[in-house]
Amino acid sequence: MGFTIGGMRDNRSGTRRRGRSLRSTECTAVAEYTGLWGWDVARGARAVGGACSCGRTACPAPGAHPLEFAPEIPAGATLDEVGRAWADMPGAAVMLAVGRSFDVIEVAEPAGRRALARLERMGLPLGPVTATPDGRAQFFVAPGAAAELTDLLYRMGWDDPDALDLRGLGAGTHITAPPSDRGGLGPARWLRPPALESAQPPEARLLLGTLAYVAHRSRA
Repeated sequence: MGFTIGGMRDNRSGTRRRGRSLRSTECTAVAEYTGLWGWDVARGARAVGGACSCGRTACPAPGAHPLEFAPEIPAGATLDEVGRAWADMPGAAVMLAVGRSFDVIEVAEPAGRRALARLERMGLPLGPVTATPDGRAQFFVAPGAAAELTDLLYRMGWDDPDALDLRGLGAGTHITAPPSDRGGLGPARWLRPPALESAQPPEARLLLGTLAYVAHRSRA
């Protein structure tokens, strides 16, 4: 089944070339996510002009959710396998399944950037970090962190994640991965891309004190 943004095909040669280039970039990225990092990838909807390519007129999250009818591309999939999957839905967004290989701790991007710089200076173990087009920084941490976030913060002397603008994302959620657009707002970006030395995301407790402190200072 074909998948096109907005349900329309553009036959102009320039558009086809740009489409092939984008798909090549996305396929390479997905193959890296599945083959090198062991992440499951979902094919997601796109938002065009405020409407969601999933076809629902009242979609609650236009361009920011997996396509229900598209099977996931599992960890371990090769570039050829990814290419065949993307050929079926060439306009799909790249989305990573959270709660399996990693959870996510999300904070406002300005605070996340300052916390990232501080954590790097401290030499603490770090995993990948993305920036969303709506101004959030997403830190990859070991699975299970989202369910434990409130308790972890309480043990560190912080009472309320909402007051710190910290959010945990766990099983059942997805994030948009570079180079894909999210919700028509622009592309997701890497603040700290995945690397061989950080293949395993760190335990949340190693980062959380710094994230909470910087988030508190930022909101104050």
